[in-house]
Amino acid sequence: MVAYASSHLGREWAEDMAQETLLVLETRYGDKDRAEDLLPLAFQVLRFKLAEFRRKAARRGEWNTEQVEELPLADGAVSQAVALERKELQARLEAAVGKLDGRCRELFRLKLEDKSFEEIRREMGAGSINTVYTWDHRCRQRLLELMGGEWVRREAAR
Repeated sequence: MVAYASSHLGREWAEDMAQETLLVLETRYGDKDRAEDLLPLAFQVLRFKLAEFRRKAARRGEWNTEQVEELPLADGAVSQAVALERKELQARLEAAVGKLDGRCRELFRLKLEDKSFEEIRREMGAGSINTVYTWDHRCRQRLLELMGGEWVRREAAR
């Protein structure tokens, strides 16, 4: 049984399959004592065990696993292209923020300080929180316009 199982799965699991098969034979078919009865039954149970093992392994994705030791380690550094793109975006953002009017600059400053919209409303003296939402929307739109609008097109294309 071990040789048959190892020809289908490999030696590492074959002994386990043979033991499970013998356990099933002992518990469920203990009344059979002749080799002529047990041998075909043992291989039938073993085939069922092998099929069950393959289904579970496929469902869990165990057939296509890789050893952790063989995987390359990521260095965690940002690629040069991404770093350059971020630097250019930051420069465009700083230039655009410099061109914004006072209210928008103040709104962005408060948002960067992690203030809630209610706190911003009180600090800027707005009558309603909806006014702050409107200011925020208009200021973000104005910022995108000043940045050249490329950001909006890239997001829409995704």
